Amino acid sequence: MAGTVTITEEAIYSVRKIKFAWVAAGGSADGTTTLPFTGAIERLVTVPSTAGTQPDDNYDVVVNDEDGNDVLMGAGANRDETNTEQVLASSLGVVTNDKLTLAVTNAGATNAGTVYLYIR
Repeated sequence: MAGTVTITEEAIYSVRKIKFAWVAAGGSADGTTTLPFTGAIERLVTVPSTAGTQPDDNYDVVVNDEDGNDVLMGAGANRDETNTEQVLASSLGVVTNDKLTLAVTNAGATNAGTVYLYIR
């Protein structure tokens, strides 16, 4: 059983920001954007929830395009349970006219966090 993901999508000038606020069930959560996106992934930010609901250490984040390819190029693996972590564009991929699906795994039951993606 997968958890829930609340998705907020913003467009500010040439940058698009996607916020995936997730709560795991059975250690995982997944959700898909309503709009398709095109551009280079400029930044990934993972923010664990506060103590008590923070994810298990080394939880994993994948963002797949409609073809099932991880646009994070594996950079969402082994995220920290207490610290906000960022990945810059040089380690990330691109997306072309695809809805994006967030998949969080190994997070522990009922734990939570937020993933931010910036696309230009």
